[in-house]
Amino acid sequence: MKDNVVIITGGTSGIGKALAFEFGKHGAQLLITGRNPSELEKTLNELQSAGIRASGMQADVSREEDNRRMAEEAIRLYGKIDILINNAGISMRALFEEADINVIKQVMDINFYGALYATKYCLPEIKRNKGSIVGISSIAGFRGLPGRTGYSASKFALNGFLEVLRTELLKTGVHVLTACPGFTASNIRKRALTAHGAMQGESPRNEKKMMTAEECARHIYRATVKRKRTLILTTEGRLAVWLNKWWPSLADKLVYNAFAKEDNSPLR
Repeated sequence: MKDNVVIITGGTSGIGKALAFEFGKHGAQLLITGRNPSELEKTLNELQSAGIRASGMQADVSREEDNRRMAEEAIRLYGKIDILINNAGISMRALFEEADINVIKQVMDINFYGALYATKYCLPEIKRNKGSIVGISSIAGFRGLPGRTGYSASKFALNGFLEVLRTELLKTGVHVLTACPGFTASNIRKRALTAHGAMQGESPRNEKKMMTAEECARHIYRATVKRKRTLILTTEGRLAVWLNKWWPSLADKLVYNAFAKEDNSPLR
């Protein structure tokens, strides 16, 4: 990974921040993006204090123009792009019948269209360098999760996009990784949107029992180096994918029961 130029969207917290440290400590040169300027500055200071070569750019992945500027900035700073990690994401928690459609659209704009825009503008450089495109998807991209309409829909769409991209680029030497963490301790549930767009504030799940963002990042780093096709993390995650493929009616019941036990579950 030494001297590879890596762009990480949403690199100021959670899995994105952990990925910045993981790739950075192996010698990558980083450009991270984030919407919050103070969080961006704080993360950059931490990375640079650790001896990691990193730059930052305030950007919103849901805006096409920001993604164009992001690709241009990476080339201006480092002269190339080797790896794009489409990490920026947001979740939601509300039953479909109660959710404002604009909330679902906001989740789709960030999780799905954000990845499309970033990939569109970085792809020419990545093709030239036979690099990697990494999509941070989710188990929710294989198995729909109740109360997460927009999130699951966006991750299913992302998985389909990455599969198409992998097939179209089969003869180019470009590597495409679909990385699907299970439940990972991060701030994504705290920032999840409610039915009308407010932030949830508190996680409804026990974060202490989850895989850490740092462990998740190590798995994704190794999968990128080995140029794997798909990465599905946690035993629970792999079981959910397997059951949904081979015994979907049982998966429906098990998933319903599991999510009905969450604190303040919207399932009644």
